[in-house]
Amino acid sequence: MKEKLTLIKVGGKIVEEEDSLRQLLEDFAALPGAKILVHGGGRSATRMAARLGIEAQMINGRRVTDREMLDIVTMVYGGLVNKNIVARLQAQGVNALGLTGADMDIIRSHKRPVKDVDYGFVGDVDRVNGERLAGLIHKGVVPVMAPLTHDGQGRLLNTNADTIAGETAKALAAFFDVTLMYCFEKKGVLRDAEDDNSLIPHINEEEFRRYVADGTIQGGMIPKLENSFDAIHAGVGKVIITQASAIDGVSGTLIEK
Repeated sequence: MKEKLTLIKVGGKIVEEEDSLRQLLEDFAALPGAKILVHGGGRSATRMAARLGIEAQMINGRRVTDREMLDIVTMVYGGLVNKNIVARLQAQGVNALGLTGADMDIIRSHKRPVKDVDYGFVGDVDRVNGERLAGLIHKGVVPVMAPLTHDGQGRLLNTNADTIAGETAKALAAFFDVTLMYCFEKKGVLRDAEDDNSLIPHINEEEFRRYVADGTIQGGMIPKLENSFDAIHAGVGKVIITQASAIDGVSGTLIEK
Protein backbone atom coordinates (compact mmCIF):
# COMPACT_ATOMS: atom_id res chain seq x y z
CA MET A 1 0.00 0.00 0.00
CA LYS A 2 1.34 3.42 -0.98
CA GLU A 3 1.98 6.12 1.58
CA LYS A 4 -0.62 8.87 1.53
CA LEU A 5 0.40 12.33 0.31
CA THR A 6 -1.65 15.52 0.36
CA LEU A 7 -0.85 18.21 -2.20
CA ILE A 8 -2.42 21.57 -1.38
CA LYS A 9 -2.63 24.36 -3.94
CA VAL A 10 -3.59 27.79 -2.62
CA GLY A 11 -4.26 30.92 -4.64
CA GLY A 12 -2.40 34.16 -4.21
CA LYS A 13 -5.23 35.86 -2.35
CA ILE A 14 -4.98 33.32 0.47
CA VAL A 15 -1.23 33.69 0.98
CA GLU A 16 -1.27 37.48 0.57
CA GLU A 17 -3.65 38.29 3.42
CA GLU A 18 -2.33 37.87 6.94
CA ASP A 19 -5.37 36.29 8.60
CA SER A 20 -5.97 33.70 5.89
CA LEU A 21 -2.24 32.93 5.57
CA ARG A 22 -1.83 32.38 9.31
CA GLN A 23 -4.82 30.02 9.44
CA LEU A 24 -3.70 28.16 6.33
CA LEU A 25 -0.20 27.53 7.66
CA GLU A 26 -1.51 26.38 11.03
CA ASP A 27 -3.88 23.95 9.31
CA PHE A 28 -1.21 22.80 6.87
CA ALA A 29 1.29 22.19 9.69
CA ALA A 30 -1.32 20.04 11.45
CA LEU A 31 -1.92 17.81 8.41
CA PRO A 32 -0.57 14.31 9.08
CA GLY A 33 1.81 12.50 6.74
CA ALA A 34 3.58 13.54 3.57
CA LYS A 35 2.50 16.85 2.06
CA ILE A 36 3.33 19.57 -0.46
CA LEU A 37 2.18 23.17 -0.72
CA VAL A 38 1.92 24.94 -4.09
CA HIS A 39 1.21 28.68 -3.95
CA GLY A 40 0.37 31.61 -6.16
CA GLY A 41 1.09 35.29 -5.60
CA GLY A 42 -0.24 37.27 -8.54
CA ARG A 43 -1.59 40.25 -6.64
CA SER A 44 1.73 40.69 -4.82
CA ALA A 45 3.51 40.67 -8.18
CA THR A 46 1.12 43.30 -9.53
CA ARG A 47 1.67 45.52 -6.48
CA MET A 48 5.45 45.15 -6.70
CA ALA A 49 5.38 46.01 -10.40
CA ALA A 50 3.38 49.17 -9.64
CA ARG A 51 5.89 50.21 -6.96
CA LEU A 52 8.66 49.86 -9.55
CA GLY A 53 6.74 51.75 -12.20
CA ILE A 54 6.07 48.67 -14.36
CA GLU A 55 2.56 48.23 -15.72
CA ALA A 56 1.06 44.76 -15.35
CA GLN A 57 -0.71 43.58 -18.50
CA MET A 58 -3.51 41.00 -18.43
CA ILE A 59 -5.25 39.44 -21.44
CA ASN A 60 -8.31 37.24 -20.89
CA GLY A 61 -7.44 37.08 -17.21
CA ARG A 62 -3.91 35.80 -17.88
CA ARG A 63 -0.73 37.70 -17.08
CA VAL A 64 1.54 38.76 -19.92
CA THR A 65 5.10 38.14 -18.75
CA ASP A 66 7.61 40.31 -20.59
CA ARG A 67 11.25 40.47 -19.47
CA GLU A 68 10.59 43.09 -16.80
CA MET A 69 7.59 41.22 -15.45
CA LEU A 70 9.56 37.97 -15.44
CA ASP A 71 12.04 39.66 -13.09
CA ILE A 72 9.15 40.79 -10.88
CA VAL A 73 7.44 37.39 -10.63
CA THR A 74 10.79 35.70 -10.00
CA MET A 75 11.48 38.05 -7.09
CA VAL A 76 7.96 37.86 -5.68
CA TYR A 77 7.00 34.21 -6.27
CA GLY A 78 10.38 32.58 -5.74
CA GLY A 79 11.55 35.03 -3.10
CA LEU A 80 9.16 37.17 -1.09
CA VAL A 81 6.09 34.91 -1.02
CA ASN A 82 7.86 31.55 -1.05
CA LYS A 83 10.45 32.28 1.62
CA ASN A 84 7.93 33.95 3.90
CA ILE A 85 5.85 30.76 3.81
CA VAL A 86 8.91 28.57 4.36
CA ALA A 87 10.10 30.59 7.35
CA ARG A 88 6.66 30.52 8.97
CA LEU A 89 6.28 26.78 8.44
CA GLN A 90 9.72 26.19 9.94
CA ALA A 91 8.52 28.15 12.99
CA GLN A 92 5.71 25.59 13.32
CA GLY A 93 8.04 22.62 13.16
CA VAL A 94 7.51 21.81 9.47
CA ASN A 95 10.73 20.98 7.60
CA ALA A 96 9.76 23.14 4.63
CA LEU A 97 11.95 23.66 1.56
CA GLY A 98 11.11 26.36 -0.98
CA LEU A 99 11.42 25.29 -4.61
CA THR A 100 10.93 26.60 -8.10
CA GLY A 101 10.83 24.21 -11.01
CA ALA A 102 14.47 25.05 -11.74
CA ASP A 103 15.67 23.75 -8.37
CA MET A 104 16.95 20.18 -8.82
CA ASP A 105 15.43 20.35 -12.34
CA ILE A 106 12.09 19.45 -10.76
CA ILE A 107 9.83 20.95 -13.45
CA ARG A 108 10.90 21.45 -17.05
CA SER A 109 8.71 23.47 -19.39
CA HIS A 110 8.74 25.27 -22.74
CA LYS A 111 7.80 28.82 -23.63
CA ARG A 112 4.18 28.93 -24.71
CA PRO A 113 3.95 29.21 -28.51
CA VAL A 114 2.50 32.44 -29.87
CA LYS A 115 -0.97 31.92 -31.36
CA ASP A 116 -3.54 34.70 -31.08
CA VAL A 117 -1.72 36.24 -28.09
CA ASP A 118 1.94 36.43 -27.10
CA TYR A 119 1.97 35.85 -23.34
CA GLY A 120 5.73 36.28 -23.19
CA PHE A 121 7.82 34.19 -20.83
CA VAL A 122 5.04 31.83 -19.76
CA GLY A 123 5.80 28.14 -19.47
CA ASP A 124 3.74 25.09 -20.39
CA VAL A 125 4.91 22.07 -18.40
CA ASP A 126 6.74 19.26 -20.22
CA ARG A 127 7.55 17.04 -17.25
CA VAL A 128 7.84 16.88 -13.47
CA ASN A 129 10.60 14.79 -11.92
CA GLY A 130 8.47 12.84 -9.47
CA GLU A 131 11.34 10.60 -8.43
CA ARG A 132 13.44 13.51 -7.16
CA LEU A 133 10.50 15.08 -5.37
CA ALA A 134 9.59 11.73 -3.81
CA GLY A 135 13.20 11.35 -2.65
CA LEU A 136 12.99 14.68 -0.80
CA ILE A 137 9.65 13.79 0.75
CA HIS A 138 10.90 10.40 1.93
CA LYS A 139 13.70 12.28 3.74
CA GLY A 140 11.11 14.26 5.70
CA VAL A 141 11.19 17.39 3.53
CA VAL A 142 7.97 19.33 2.86
CA PRO A 143 8.29 21.07 -0.54
CA VAL A 144 6.78 24.55 -0.90
CA MET A 145 6.55 25.18 -4.62
CA ALA A 146 6.47 28.57 -6.33
CA PRO A 147 4.78 28.98 -9.74
CA LEU A 148 8.03 29.19 -11.71
CA THR A 149 9.57 26.57 -14.00
CA HIS A 150 12.54 26.50 -16.40
CA ASP A 151 13.26 25.44 -19.95
CA GLY A 152 16.60 23.71 -19.39
CA GLN A 153 18.36 26.44 -21.38
CA GLY A 154 18.86 28.82 -18.48
CA ARG A 155 15.53 30.62 -18.72
CA LEU A 156 12.88 30.80 -15.99
CA LEU A 157 9.23 30.78 -17.02
CA ASN A 158 6.11 32.01 -15.24
CA THR A 159 3.79 29.00 -14.95
CA ASN A 160 0.20 28.62 -13.79
CA ALA A 161 0.10 27.33 -10.21
CA ASP A 162 -2.97 25.14 -10.82
CA THR A 163 -1.07 23.45 -13.64
CA ILE A 164 2.01 22.96 -11.47
CA ALA A 165 -0.14 21.38 -8.76
CA GLY A 166 -1.89 19.06 -11.20
CA GLU A 167 1.26 17.97 -13.03
CA THR A 168 3.13 17.44 -9.75
CA ALA A 169 0.28 15.35 -8.36
CA LYS A 170 0.30 13.18 -11.50
CA ALA A 171 4.08 12.69 -11.32
CA LEU A 172 3.88 11.66 -7.66
CA ALA A 173 1.00 9.22 -8.18
CA ALA A 174 3.57 6.54 -9.05
CA PHE A 175 5.07 6.87 -5.57
CA PHE A 176 2.18 7.89 -3.28
CA ASP A 177 -1.57 7.67 -2.82
CA VAL A 178 -2.12 11.31 -3.75
CA THR A 179 -4.94 13.62 -2.72
CA LEU A 180 -4.84 16.87 -4.69
CA MET A 181 -6.62 19.80 -3.09
CA TYR A 182 -7.35 23.09 -4.88
CA CYS A 183 -8.11 25.71 -2.23
CA PHE A 184 -9.61 29.15 -2.78
CA GLU A 185 -12.20 31.52 -1.27
CA LYS A 186 -15.36 29.52 -2.02
CA LYS A 187 -16.65 26.31 -0.39
CA GLY A 188 -16.07 24.38 -3.62
CA VAL A 189 -17.80 24.15 -6.99
CA LEU A 190 -21.08 26.05 -6.65
CA ARG A 191 -24.30 25.82 -8.64
CA ASP A 192 -24.68 29.57 -8.08
CA ALA A 193 -21.44 31.53 -7.72
CA GLU A 194 -23.26 34.07 -5.53
CA ASP A 195 -24.70 31.46 -3.16
CA ASP A 196 -22.16 29.85 -0.85
CA ASN A 197 -24.74 27.24 0.15
CA SER A 198 -25.14 25.89 -3.40
CA LEU A 199 -22.17 23.52 -3.13
CA ILE A 200 -21.95 20.60 -5.54
CA PRO A 201 -20.50 17.91 -3.21
CA HIS A 202 -19.51 15.40 -5.93
CA ILE A 203 -18.98 15.79 -9.65
CA ASN A 204 -18.10 13.39 -12.47
CA GLU A 205 -17.11 14.16 -16.04
CA GLU A 206 -20.58 13.71 -17.50
CA GLU A 207 -22.02 16.13 -14.93
CA PHE A 208 -19.14 18.53 -15.54
CA ARG A 209 -19.87 18.66 -19.28
CA ARG A 210 -23.55 19.22 -18.57
CA TYR A 211 -22.84 22.01 -16.08
CA VAL A 212 -20.53 23.74 -18.57
CA ALA A 213 -23.12 23.44 -21.35
CA ASP A 214 -25.90 25.01 -19.26
CA GLY A 215 -23.63 27.75 -17.85
CA THR A 216 -23.63 26.53 -14.25
CA ILE A 217 -19.84 26.15 -14.36
CA GLN A 218 -17.89 28.82 -16.19
CA GLY A 219 -14.78 30.98 -16.16
CA GLY A 220 -11.73 29.87 -14.21
CA MET A 221 -13.51 26.89 -12.68
CA ILE A 222 -13.53 25.12 -16.07
CA PRO A 223 -9.71 24.70 -16.37
CA LYS A 224 -9.51 23.87 -12.65
CA LEU A 225 -11.90 20.97 -13.16
CA GLU A 226 -10.22 19.93 -16.41
CA ASN A 227 -6.94 19.72 -14.47
CA SER A 228 -8.75 17.70 -11.81
CA PHE A 229 -10.08 15.08 -14.22
CA ASP A 230 -6.69 14.87 -15.97
CA ALA A 231 -5.11 14.15 -12.58
CA ILE A 232 -7.64 11.41 -11.80
CA HIS A 233 -7.02 9.74 -15.17
CA ALA A 234 -3.27 9.83 -14.45
CA GLY A 235 -3.61 7.93 -11.19
CA VAL A 236 -4.26 10.61 -8.55
CA GLY A 237 -6.55 9.09 -5.92
CA LYS A 238 -8.92 12.01 -5.48
CA VAL A 239 -9.21 15.74 -6.01
CA ILE A 240 -10.99 18.11 -3.64
CA ILE A 241 -11.92 21.71 -4.49
CA THR A 242 -12.62 23.59 -1.29
CA GLN A 243 -12.02 26.62 0.91
CA ALA A 244 -8.52 27.21 2.20
CA SER A 245 -9.98 26.99 5.70
CA ALA A 246 -11.11 23.38 5.05
CA ILE A 247 -7.96 21.50 4.09
CA ASP A 248 -8.87 18.66 6.42
CA GLY A 249 -10.70 17.29 3.38
CA VAL A 250 -14.09 16.76 5.02
CA SER A 251 -15.92 19.35 2.91
CA GLY A 252 -15.84 20.79 -0.58
CA THR A 253 -16.38 19.24 -4.01
CA LEU A 254 -14.97 15.72 -4.42
CA ILE A 255 -13.72 14.32 -7.74
CA GLU A 256 -12.67 10.68 -7.83
CA LYS A 257 -12.91 7.64 -10.07
